[in-house]
Amino acid sequence: MSQPISTVAFIGLGVMGYPMAGHLARAGLTVRVYNRTAAKGEAWAAEHGGSHHPTPREAAEGADLVLVCVGNDDDVRQVTTGEDGALSGMTEGSLLVDHTTASADLAEELDAACRERGIGFVDAPVSGGQQGAENGALTVMCGGSEANFARAEPVLAHYSRAVTLMGPAGSGQLTKMVNQICIAGLVQGLAEGLHFAEQAGLDQQRVVEVISQGAAGSWQMENRHQTMIRDEYEHGFAVDWMRKDLGICLEQARRLQARLPVTALVDQFYADVQVMGGSRWDTSSLLRRLRAFGKA
Repeated sequence: MSQPISTVAFIGLGVMGYPMAGHLARAGLTVRVYNRTAAKGEAWAAEHGGSHHPTPREAAEGADLVLVCVGNDDDVRQVTTGEDGALSGMTEGSLLVDHTTASADLAEELDAACRERGIGFVDAPVSGGQQGAENGALTVMCGGSEANFARAEPVLAHYSRAVTLMGPAGSGQLTKMVNQICIAGLVQGLAEGLHFAEQAGLDQQRVVEVISQGAAGSWQMENRHQTMIRDEYEHGFAVDWMRKDLGICLEQARRLQARLPVTALVDQFYADVQVMGGSRWDTSSLLRRLRAFGKA
């Protein structure tokens, strides 16, 4: 019989992790946090009443469940299997969940490392962005055993609207790749549509109000069209992060011999945005690229 989860550690308090950990504290769980920048960990603890710790290992000590939400594969390795990593502080029978968008290879690597220690593992990348994290409305795509998923799911539900087991370890990351592939094409299509409407002298807002009621409608259209029309991009999911994710998708596609021509093209469009100085702009900034190239 697995032990009930009452104490959790949260590793990584970025724009996603900070509010996600907050939801757990408000749900009554004992939350121990670690963040590379200690000041943010201290601020989180002061706001939510949990405790912050100087290393992932110390944050993980005594935790039934350790959640990780950092930047990339190397960051995950550093805070889990690296020196003073979380695994060195976790006990047999505890559970590690990785929310980072990372490679499927890393998920399988962590699953093996956890098995050696008698620790459960679930890869659980999320979709919904900062807004979804703050509102507790994330979509979580999980990979792992049914038993490990069953233990983690009630905790993940505190900041999610959908938590789904997709298959064995790595399946969550593969599903997140599908998510990013679809988003890349959608955002480029929306950018091109708004650019065309502008060049044609149409009222862009009115165009969206009409076409969003039909087959062209999407989350991106509903939530990003107004800021795109106003040429505002200092918010949302950064271009740098999207290029990191698309790089993972394209590498996996090469291995699977899956053809992703549109994804590869949009990735290069985002490279153009980076050259324009838009590394931290929202991914919807593809419209600014079209406007800039149209004036060239």
